[in-house]
Amino acid sequence: MNGRRASFVQAIRGPILLILIGVLFAMHQAGVLHFSQTWPLIIIMIGVLKLIERMAMPQSPASPVGGPPR
Repeated sequence: MNGRRASFVQAIRGPILLILIGVLFAMHQAGVLHFSQTWPLIIIMIGVLKLIERMAMPQSPASPVGGPPR
């Protein structure tokens, strides 16, 4: 199930970023906020999406501390 969730997050990353950029351009056109001042929001959104993607990834089994047996 977690593998499917991670794939879903990867699939929606692009559309969410496009929607964010569209909203920021609309705010710029309305005179609410200049687009040049909103680049931190884009970076924050990318970071949040990567964090959600990492949390949704399946956990790999822990490897032994000493490494592979000889």
